[in-house]
Amino acid sequence: MSDTPIHLGQTSALPESPEQAVLDYVENPRQGALYMVRFAAPEFTSLCPVTGQPDFAHLVIDYAPGAHIVESKSLKLFLGSFRNHCGFHEDVTVGIGQRLNAEMKPEWLRIGGYWYPRGGIPIDVFWQSGPPPEGLWVPDQGVASYRGRG
Repeated sequence: MSDTPIHLGQTSALPESPEQAVLDYVENPRQGALYMVRFAAPEFTSLCPVTGQPDFAHLVIDYAPGAHIVESKSLKLFLGSFRNHCGFHEDVTVGIGQRLNAEMKPEWLRIGGYWYPRGGIPIDVFWQSGPPPEGLWVPDQGVASYRGRG
């Protein structure tokens, strides 16, 4: 992991796959402070591994930084790389959380994947690295379960 971002301030193409995507991390400017960061991606897309049809989700990523934070442009490019990636909702959601957790090594991380219905069934997928640290304010992710129109 380098503290020198390769995307920030540069022209960067959308990676062809999540495996090719490079996530940039920078030093946490508030090391020692217990706080939470939230990223919301309300228009996330990936592809169904069976039909190749697009799947849509609202992702919410919450984490309590350790020594590093993820650089937002690289995260946007990483998430965008899933547009051409085939994966089940569970694999995609948990895989994103596990990769961020393994590379960034936050104090705590959780991801909620609120997937829109396919075949009439919405699927919501949640993963977290463990219990949140004592004293961390963890607000609700604010995404209601799918209720259809009305």
